[in-house]
Amino acid sequence: MTSCVFCEICNSNSERIVRANETAIAIYDAYPLNPGHALIIPKRHISSFFSALPDERADLLALLDQMKAELDTSLAPHGYNIGINDGPAAGQTVPHLHIHLIPRHEGDTQDPRGGVRWVLPDKAAYWNE
Repeated sequence: MTSCVFCEICNSNSERIVRANETAIAIYDAYPLNPGHALIIPKRHISSFFSALPDERADLLALLDQMKAELDTSLAPHGYNIGINDGPAAGQTVPHLHIHLIPRHEGDTQDPRGGVRWVLPDKAAYWNE
């Protein structure tokens, strides 16, 4: 296997790690879409959410909840986008599973309707049809 940026973080006790539990870590995205954009990452190198074991899924979701609570306090966003790019056809560029938690604020985009539907822009605005 070639080097994996997320494995390097998981295995190095990196200062980037904000939270951790038995099988997963949370960090802030190096290229955030909004302030507080976090990534929840399993410690085991797997590429797909569907390869995660039940305890890994539970730990990933526990960290997702913890990061949301932290961001609620520190940034008070009006909403969140939560997403996983699972596979190259879905836009996954780092082949190590990670969940994006993106805080959203009213006015951070002109029209937030559709949220994650915009991964296919030609089909996103179904309400215009």
